[in-house]
Amino acid sequence: MELSPRYELLASKIEEKIGDKLSRSLSSTGQLTYELPPTELVECCRFLRDADGCKFEMLMDLCGIDYLEYGETEWDTAEATNSGFSRGVQDRASDDGELRREGDAEYSPKGRFAVIYQLLSITCNHRIQLKTFCEDDEYPIVDSVISIWNCANWFEREAFDLFGILFRGHPDLRRILTDYGFIGHPFRKDFPLVGNVEMRYDPEKGRVIYEPVTIEPRTLVPRVIRTDNRYEPQLKGSKDA
Repeated sequence: MELSPRYELLASKIEEKIGDKLSRSLSSTGQLTYELPPTELVECCRFLRDADGCKFEMLMDLCGIDYLEYGETEWDTAEATNSGFSRGVQDRASDDGELRREGDAEYSPKGRFAVIYQLLSITCNHRIQLKTFCEDDEYPIVDSVISIWNCANWFEREAFDLFGILFRGHPDLRRILTDYGFIGHPFRKDFPLVGNVEMRYDPEKGRVIYEPVTIEPRTLVPRVIRTDNRYEPQLKGSKDA
């Protein structure tokens, strides 16, 4: 989707000053989005906060993304599947007539973990999105932006808690949503949906105890692939839809 004229003007100002440090990403919503290496993150964020015409005073949100198996998951049948699905894939008809999926050719993640920053300029009334990838999938880490936006404190703790992404320079990086002693990071794609442990009150011991989870994973409502006219891209907006 094309950007509006006011955002094209903003993009030209940003790319004139720091265009060598970041690259514009495609957006299906018309939002101005940039991808940048983690080594340039702090410098670019400080520029976006302070520069005339930018003035992104507020960090509205910060979140992690796990791209594990992005674009690789396939449908099992043309009717339903019990093993889930991926939205980052394309339709592909197989020789046996079943509907399969193949990787998204338009986008290939540069790593497993990424961090997204949503910025707002109250002064100029515009928004921007930044994305940076962690260089190491086994030890994901990026620089903290607390020195630029103090509200990043809890956002970064949340990304650490749920995704295991570390933020270099954070003054108090500890869990914020999960329980004390929790093992693992529940928003990672390889974390089991039912978890690893469960807790209950033991009347004999008079306290809460942890024990291995006893819930068996199961799918109550299978996911269905709908192939009627409502979902044909070429018919969107036409009278034949």
